[in-house]
Amino acid sequence: MARTVIMDHPLIQHKIGIIRKKDTSSKEFREMISEIAMLMCYEATRELPLTDVEIETPICKTTVKELEGKKMAVVPILRAGLGMVEGMLAMIPAAKIGHIGLYRDPETLAPVEYYCKLPSDIASREVFVTDPMLATGGSATAAITMLKEKGAKKIHFMCIIASPEGIEKMHEVHPDVDVFVGALDDHLNEHGYIVPGLGDAGDRIFGTK
Repeated sequence: MARTVIMDHPLIQHKIGIIRKKDTSSKEFREMISEIAMLMCYEATRELPLTDVEIETPICKTTVKELEGKKMAVVPILRAGLGMVEGMLAMIPAAKIGHIGLYRDPETLAPVEYYCKLPSDIASREVFVTDPMLATGGSATAAITMLKEKGAKKIHFMCIIASPEGIEKMHEVHPDVDVFVGALDDHLNEHGYIVPGLGDAGDRIFGTK
């Protein structure tokens, strides 16, 4: 069964407090999103498999640990998920990047696909899907369904703020996908926004409305 892992690291919690403030500038918001993603990546990759490799140090031969396979991919859900990519790559620079474009229909709140471009070997990669917000769970579950249809098998979802409703939907639709969360908020309002949340992450990252 999949897990929900809520990050309790003090640095993560401190930076989430900054991005919640409505007067945080777009520049600082982008920087904080990237830094939070980097810290979350450190925790989310804790259980990646390792293998023993023999090397030679300046002193002697020895056995060290290396990531088994080393094949990873980061797949942001456009457009807000892009804000987490740089921080992820700071920790796993060899990862390939895919993109999934979804927008939420303002009336039905259902996800609508408009773009999908993934590494050709996505089926053999450990995949980390990124989106700052897990609200209704519609976009996240749709993106992961798309990945599975393309052959992806090892999938993790990373978000900075989640609602209980989004977590429930993720585990209902994809019970095999671990969810890594910076903060679990109270509920969704009538417009599908997370409360207390931080507003629209995409608009705040890119300075749009």
